[in-house]
Amino acid sequence: MKVRVEAWHLPPRLLTGVYFLNTGLSKAGADEATAAQLHGFASETYPFLRKLDARRFTRLLSAAETAIGVALVLPVVPPGLAGAALTAFALGTLGLYLRTPGLRKEGSLRPTEQGTVISKDIWLVGIGLALVIDEIVGRSSNRI
Repeated sequence: MKVRVEAWHLPPRLLTGVYFLNTGLSKAGADEATAAQLHGFASETYPFLRKLDARRFTRLLSAAETAIGVALVLPVVPPGLAGAALTAFALGTLGLYLRTPGLRKEGSLRPTEQGTVISKDIWLVGIGLALVIDEIVGRSSNRI
């Protein structure tokens, strides 16, 4: 399978990938308090996560972010696959934004000051979808 690397893929893949690598690796050694905070925040929105203990959840979160970072940085990973992983992760964080009280202004999608940190993940959805769409369009145009 030949991986198609477009010049425009490089900035969003490298910058987003390095960002994800940093956040993933920084969570790898999270202390008990940090793990509890991350787990508590996520499990309030996604109750099925309560089944995991805080340390395991944080290790899985760290592994997911690190894997997405690697997929984005390595050009041998197809852009559609890297974009799909990024999109799925970012949609999960946007779920936190939409469902957590106090992150949005009352009756609006506009973020509060506290919500700005997570609401910006909409850009990650855009980057991920752009990579997926480009791969789909690129495949179909190669068939003509």
